[in-house]
Amino acid sequence: MNEHPVPVRAPLKKEPYRHEQPRGMIPDLIHHGVTTDWLEHDNLWVPTPSGSFFKPVVFSPSEGLYINLIRVERSGVLSRHRHSGTVHAIVLKGRWQYLEHDWVAEEGSFVFEPPGETHTLYVPDGVDEMVTLFHVKAGYVFVDVDGNALGYEDVFTKMDKAREYYSSIGLGEDYINRFIR
Repeated sequence: MNEHPVPVRAPLKKEPYRHEQPRGMIPDLIHHGVTTDWLEHDNLWVPTPSGSFFKPVVFSPSEGLYINLIRVERSGVLSRHRHSGTVHAIVLKGRWQYLEHDWVAEEGSFVFEPPGETHTLYVPDGVDEMVTLFHVKAGYVFVDVDGNALGYEDVFTKMDKAREYYSSIGLGEDYINRFIR
């Protein structure tokens, strides 16, 4: 017998909320086609020193997070890094793995990465293109095989890279404002 029955409500009418949203609330952000149209090659993919590219979806400096698409068009090691926050990932094309684990993230896979984890991102031979949507909270430190820090990446360094790149191709450094919330 159910000791805590769920209350039954009358269905809501199809009508919008009647009041103003809270003062100072940031506006919604919607990008249509993020998992389809956005995967096409265009000038919004920011090149990185590792030979990969990222396309911003949202930068949230107040929350210390960013969401972006990562595109890799070669096999091999992309980076070794230690996370200080959680990461959620959905593989949209290709496959990749961490050398420290026995699983492979393939197209359609979801991956959760806990804070504190250190791993080496590897795109296997035979993968012509890998695209993954990454939701990164906090940042990560690039490390060598012994864990010695080599550099770091967070929402601020990602914003700087995007700002510099978009400015260099004539879109202006304010172009990234469309991604900031």
